[in-house]
Amino acid sequence: MTNPRFDVVAIGNAIVDVLAHADEAFLDRHGMPKGSMTLIDAARADMIYDQMGPGVEVSGGSAANTVAGLAALGARAAYVGKVADDALGHIFRHDIKAIGAHYETAPLVNGTECGKSTARCLILVTPGGQRTMNTYLGACTALGPDDIDEEAVAAGLITYVEGYLWDEPSAKAAIRKAAAIAHEAGRKVAFTLSDSFCVDRHRDEFIDLASGQVDVLFANEAELKALYQTDDLDAAIAQVKSHVDVAAVTRSAEGSLVVVGDEVIPVSAEPVTEVVDTTGAGDLYAAGFLRGLTSGRSLTDCARMGSVCAAEIISHFGARPEVPSLADLVGERMGRAA
Repeated sequence: MTNPRFDVVAIGNAIVDVLAHADEAFLDRHGMPKGSMTLIDAARADMIYDQMGPGVEVSGGSAANTVAGLAALGARAAYVGKVADDALGHIFRHDIKAIGAHYETAPLVNGTECGKSTARCLILVTPGGQRTMNTYLGACTALGPDDIDEEAVAAGLITYVEGYLWDEPSAKAAIRKAAAIAHEAGRKVAFTLSDSFCVDRHRDEFIDLASGQVDVLFANEAELKALYQTDDLDAAIAQVKSHVDVAAVTRSAEGSLVVVGDEVIPVSAEPVTEVVDTTGAGDLYAAGFLRGLTSGRSLTDCARMGSVCAAEIISHFGARPEVPSLADLVGERMGRAA
């Protein structure tokens, strides 16, 4: 095995987020299940955007948020994700390179003309910080096997993939290709279930993927239960332990559980004065956990690092870190350098 060039190579939907506050009546009027991620077409994206309140535009996407967190923690990160050669695409490309990530995915040329402009996610944040997402994938759906940076994947300690990608056949092929390259190079593959509705759409395929091509699985409690079609968390844990080497299961205010072999390690959530916006909490938990994992930390420390990162994110609006140094914050909270 050659020395790694990257700690983590992340593959995901390259999206520009538009965040705005909304009440539950707004969600009801538009038929939006609270806390869900719904895929929408361009026409519905335009309609929701016209009716939502003042928004804040930031580069986003689940795996890209994780890359931002990793970069803020001092990790060497690379990203694979498709944008169009348009204004939003240029914003996304600038932002992810500005944080220090390696990003060489070729843009989709003439995306607007072919009906695939750069993706956007319209995020409605209700009182209490819960986020409801409406995602127009656009150019993301053009991601395919040819977009996989084979040299980067082979040179990354962990290849991290977001489950949202699984909605497109070409992206499935890309993910399987990346996983094969990583394992052939002696690397690890991590996968996040992303959303319980996503799990419902692809349950059997996700179980098959976890059984043979995933080493580390990220999920929240609802997603894991959905995967195994049970209301009993212990029953879900009993099944996941036979599929992956490590599972990190987040439980909001109850912290997280790390499942490894027959051991289940509980880790408390980091205290938060006020929950402002839960957008990106899971993404930044993954960033902290992966940073710990690639640094040789114990699994308990990995989960603690994830909890600190998630707590920072939910204390403000948006899914990218805002503290001057996330690495320093993690070090302070854990009593030593991150």
